[in-house]
Amino acid sequence: MSNQVIKKTRNHNRYLQIIMISATFGGLLFGYDTGVINGALPFMSKPDQLNLTPVTEGLVTSILLLGAAVGALCGGKLSDQYGRRKMILNLSFLFLLASLGTTFASNVLLMAVFRFLLGLAVGGASSMVPAFLAEMAPHEKRGRMVTQNELMIVGGQLLAYVFNAILGVTMADTGHVWRYMLFLCAIPALILFISMLFVPESPRWLIAKGKRNEAFDVLKQIRDEKRAKDEFNEIKIAVEKDLEVEKASFKDFSTPWLRRILLIGIGVAVVNQITGVNSIMYYGTQILQESGFGTKAALIANIANGLISLIAVIFGIWLVGKVNRRPMLIVGLSGTTTALLLIAVFSIVLDGSAALPYVVLSLTVLFLAFMQGCVGPVTWLVVAEIFPQRLRGLGSGISIFFLWIVNSIIGFVFPILLSSVGLAATFFAFVVLGVLGIGFVYKFMPETNGRTLEELEDHFRTQFDKDSSKDLIVKSQ
Repeated sequence: MSNQVIKKTRNHNRYLQIIMISATFGGLLFGYDTGVINGALPFMSKPDQLNLTPVTEGLVTSILLLGAAVGALCGGKLSDQYGRRKMILNLSFLFLLASLGTTFASNVLLMAVFRFLLGLAVGGASSMVPAFLAEMAPHEKRGRMVTQNELMIVGGQLLAYVFNAILGVTMADTGHVWRYMLFLCAIPALILFISMLFVPESPRWLIAKGKRNEAFDVLKQIRDEKRAKDEFNEIKIAVEKDLEVEKASFKDFSTPWLRRILLIGIGVAVVNQITGVNSIMYYGTQILQESGFGTKAALIANIANGLISLIAVIFGIWLVGKVNRRPMLIVGLSGTTTALLLIAVFSIVLDGSAALPYVVLSLTVLFLAFMQGCVGPVTWLVVAEIFPQRLRGLGSGISIFFLWIVNSIIGFVFPILLSSVGLAATFFAFVVLGVLGIGFVYKFMPETNGRTLEELEDHFRTQFDKDSSKDLIVKSQ
């Protein structure tokens, strides 16, 4: 290989890295905005601040997640219509506006309104960024590039926990310290806007909109010329197939093979949430307080949850390129369910013991190691890659909509359950849901590793149509 070719390859890889880092600031905002509430709630709940009850705590937390559900659903369709890059750029404005709104909210109603708006941005980013990265990446790097977004999400959560601990410990006597925690969300919003100005649009979206010259120019910036031509032709053929049918809409999923893919996407997204991960990410400080830590100690100890999440995601990004998606997800779910079972058991056995807070902390760390190292990366990757080009934005948006709806329900109910039935009973419920999740993945989720997006589309179309035909024959007999 000549020095000139090596230099071009390095330039392509470097530009891909810039694209990936820029877009995944949407993931960082997702992580920070969902993680910051963990440390802000204890201070926000004080009588001289917003005076939150378990119900209004659940409302303030879960309304962001409800907004995220709407944002994910609308975001997918908007990104199909106006482009992935343009919509991510617009989201940065919404992140900034809503972050400032939550910072200066004077009552629960205003807080809920701006948290909902923030949720719209979070949900939009959660469906657009993985789809954008999946379309920009070469197939052999797609797993790692898409899961980099998961790294930024947990990196954002870790940053939130660190700043929560620093501000919560040093400014504990300042009643409105939670406002400083929320204000910091505005900084990555500005970075997202500036960085996305230097990122091109998805070549797959450009071809779908008839902008073939622009698409080829983008491909030449991120691939060598021969591969750019081959991939351009491959995408063009796939898009032309899609143009033979009507514009993407919900009724497209009435086709048996597409309906099955949609149900798998929704199922994988829901399984991600019924693990109970976000009960720990949103209420980790309260869980540690419930087990016996004081507020300051809980804020500091909660950093361990963020740190192990970051380390586990780095491991998961490496692992997802080495092993198949399906077994990786099953192993991860088995680990999370076991950790939750142990938390529930020890909460009873060690009730009132000085050891309980440290046991609970150790088990939440174990839970997050499996969750962020296996379950999280596979979830976002599978949802980003299983849908055909024409329906990718809509399909991933619907799947992530259900993820956020379940997330919202859990976010609202968790503090109420914790205050009424206690730690053990709450986590036993998640254990049952975890077992159901393992059963779903084992029975229904197909393997997606080792294929281009276009090859996956052909595989699903052929295989699922074949399965549907068999079902019809059996029924007719």
